[in-house]
Amino acid sequence: MPRHIRLEPHLAVDELERRYRAAKEPHERSWYQILWLLSKGQMAREIAVSTGYSPYWIGQIAKRYNAEGPAGMTNRQYTHSHRAQPLLSAEQRAELAEAVRGPAPERDHWWGGRWRPG
Repeated sequence: MPRHIRLEPHLAVDELERRYRAAKEPHERSWYQILWLLSKGQMAREIAVSTGYSPYWIGQIAKRYNAEGPAGMTNRQYTHSHRAQPLLSAEQRAELAEAVRGPAPERDHWWGGRWRPG
């Protein structure tokens, strides 16, 4: 027996429909349509027939929505990088680079790019 794909309750059914109908970007419109249909209780196989997406990809869209919420439903095709933001600010990176270029702290030694206590 097929299973229903469970969605995290990030958005209400009505809000998913509203976003589906308001989306200008084609991929995002399709993704919100899929989420809306899933939230109404349709099965992935039924949705595949009406949208042209495979049941596998419908599951992947639901997985991304469950993990990232509405923020994950943006088309990343035109972004330059999927990497997370750096943990250090620009000032902290500059301070670190300056510290590494300078001498080791008193009575300590730099060893192979790593710090070793003296």
